[in-house]
Amino acid sequence: MASAAAFAWRTALPLLIVAALIAFEEWVSIPSCEVSSGEGGGGDPKAGNLSGSEDLKLMVVADLLLMGSEAGPITAYFRDSYTAKFFRKSLKMLDPDMLVILGDISARGSQLKSNKWSTILQQLQKILGPFLELPLHIILGDRDIGSCNKIDANLVREIASNLPGLDSVGCGAFEISNISFVSVNTVPMLCSNNDLLFSVEKFIERESVDMSRSKIAVEEFQRPTESRGDFSTFHWRENDVPPGAGSVLLLHFPLHQVARSSCKVEVNKRTLWHYFHESFKILIDGAIVGAGPYELLKTLPQNATEYIIRALKPRIVFSAHTHQFCDHTHGDGTREVTVPAMTWAGKDQPGFVVAKFSQNKTVLVSHCSLASESHVLMVYVTALVLLASATFLVYLRNYEDI
Repeated sequence: MASAAAFAWRTALPLLIVAALIAFEEWVSIPSCEVSSGEGGGGDPKAGNLSGSEDLKLMVVADLLLMGSEAGPITAYFRDSYTAKFFRKSLKMLDPDMLVILGDISARGSQLKSNKWSTILQQLQKILGPFLELPLHIILGDRDIGSCNKIDANLVREIASNLPGLDSVGCGAFEISNISFVSVNTVPMLCSNNDLLFSVEKFIERESVDMSRSKIAVEEFQRPTESRGDFSTFHWRENDVPPGAGSVLLLHFPLHQVARSSCKVEVNKRTLWHYFHESFKILIDGAIVGAGPYELLKTLPQNATEYIIRALKPRIVFSAHTHQFCDHTHGDGTREVTVPAMTWAGKDQPGFVVAKFSQNKTVLVSHCSLASESHVLMVYVTALVLLASATFLVYLRNYEDI
């Protein structure tokens, strides 16, 4: 009797393992969010409830590093599957008003032809699935259009024409819930020897002038009627908009930091499992996706940073590229939030940022973390060992009965 019960248990064990894996996949895709306190993150985890009603809730992600039709089978059926789970579960739970992607949606888009680029966009649409109706804004990164001195203006124009809200040089401006946003293509600003730098600077100047004119128009409207002049007296003047009164600024490359940031630098622990995980990454990525630490630490030059801040007076800046989260306040009071990579190809534990904008001008930023690839792999390896052991025990029992 006991032998029969043990046999039944061993027979049912594989089904239990499969059921446990299905439940695990559902649970592991739930994001863990915590409110950032400012310099370097932190905050009260209990304050991370993002399900309440706000004036505007923005979900900001970065560095998806999609490979489109060039993705291998492991990437397509493992990583991309989990990326879709992460996106859909997060969008369903947090219910943002808009989704923003801060560049590098492709792993090597600058090397792809237009017909290959379409597979990147198709892959993104497949990942978003039922949330395609959500307002979306995407900016360009260096992996999308190439390094600063190798930019192809025609490629940028072609890619930008397929992305919502971008002009021919990859910049854009829009407004939602009475909050204005400006996105700048920062790749051409890393050097001076490219065809797009002048056009990007013209875009920044135009936005600066529009911001100044809006301020003047408000002042003119608030004056008594007899003191108003006609439109011919309306002239451009130096941008006297106070710091922090401008638009929300969206960038791919972070601003230059004069003072050392207090954000923590993530250091990988050198364990046996770490080496296994690194070997797994090399197996499926090769040298395509990975970027060295020097490239990930790249920021805008100091003169470009000062130019952007002086011209646009941003309310808050969201940037990417480093693959790590950072909430930093610059010396002039400008707050910059660097968004982590939203993919296992760029970071073992991916994440994203949720920003809540209120009418009183406050911005509440939450850093949301997702499951690490190494932990998920560990669960699958453990399940595989248990499944193999259970199958072997059942086979051994059947062999003994013969």
